[in-house]
Amino acid sequence: MKTISENACFGGTQGVYSHGSEATGGDMTFGLFLPAEAKEGPVPVLWYLSGLTCTHENAMTKAGAQAHAAEQGIALIFPDTSPRGDGVADDDAFDLGKGAGFYVDATQDPWAPNFRMWTYVTEELPKLVFDSFALDPERQAITGHSMGGHGALTAAMRLPGRFRSVSAFSAICNPTESDWGQKQFAAYLGEDRDAWAAHDATRLMDEKGFDGPMLLDTGTADQFYDLLRPEALAAAIARRRQQATLRLQPGYDHSYFFVSSFIGEHVDFHAEALYA
Repeated sequence: MKTISENACFGGTQGVYSHGSEATGGDMTFGLFLPAEAKEGPVPVLWYLSGLTCTHENAMTKAGAQAHAAEQGIALIFPDTSPRGDGVADDDAFDLGKGAGFYVDATQDPWAPNFRMWTYVTEELPKLVFDSFALDPERQAITGHSMGGHGALTAAMRLPGRFRSVSAFSAICNPTESDWGQKQFAAYLGEDRDAWAAHDATRLMDEKGFDGPMLLDTGTADQFYDLLRPEALAAAIARRRQQATLRLQPGYDHSYFFVSSFIGEHVDFHAEALYA
C-alpha cells in the first residue's frame, strides 16, 4: 500500500492510499478519514459508496462528512467505483465501464477480468484497511449515493451481521426494473435475470430484509427520480415491516448539494447504532 497524501482534518487525518488489487487486476485508490480517537485505539467505521462517474475523491471533498464524523469519533472509508487503467475495458456511455462498476462481479467479456467490485468492496478492501489501520471490524455501518446507495443497500442485506445500520441518498432501489440496472446487469452479468436478483435492493428486501435501522433520503426534484424507483423499495419495506425511515426531501435534486445538506443527519444516525 502506498500513501498518496495525508492531511490534518478536524483533529484527525484525511488520507488517500493506493494498492495493488487481485480482485480488479490493477491498482486501486481509496480515501480514509481517521478521527483523533484512532490514535488511542480502533474506532467505528462508516463506509461511503459513491455513484456513477465518481472516484474516491468526490464524496471525500464534496459531502462534508469529515466534520460530523470527527464529532462522533467515526472513521470514513471512500472506495473507488470501478477499476482503472489503460488496459481496463470501458464504454463511451457515462453509465457503463469506468466509473460505473455497479458493485457487482462481472461474468461477461470484456468486463469479467477487472470489474469485480463486489469482491473488492466487500472482501479485499475491508481486509486491507482492518489489517492496516486502527478500525473496529465489529462496529461497521454503510451508506452511499445513487449507484452507491444501491451498493450500500445490497451489501447490508447480503452480509447479515456485518453492518449495524445502513443509509442511502438517492439510491437506485430497483435496478432490475430500471434503465439504471438493466443495461449494466445485462452487460456485466449476462441475460439471465435470475443472476441480477442478488443486486436489487427491492428484491432483497422481500427475500431477506435487514436486521437493523435504515434511513433513505431522496429529493423530490431529483432529475433521475424515475430511474431510482424509491416507491418500489418503500412497498417492499412495508410488506416486510422493516425498521426504516424513508424521507422525500422537498426541492432537492441528485447532486452533492443534496448529500451535503443531510450528511450530518446520516452520520448521527449511524453513530447511534455504532455506539449502541
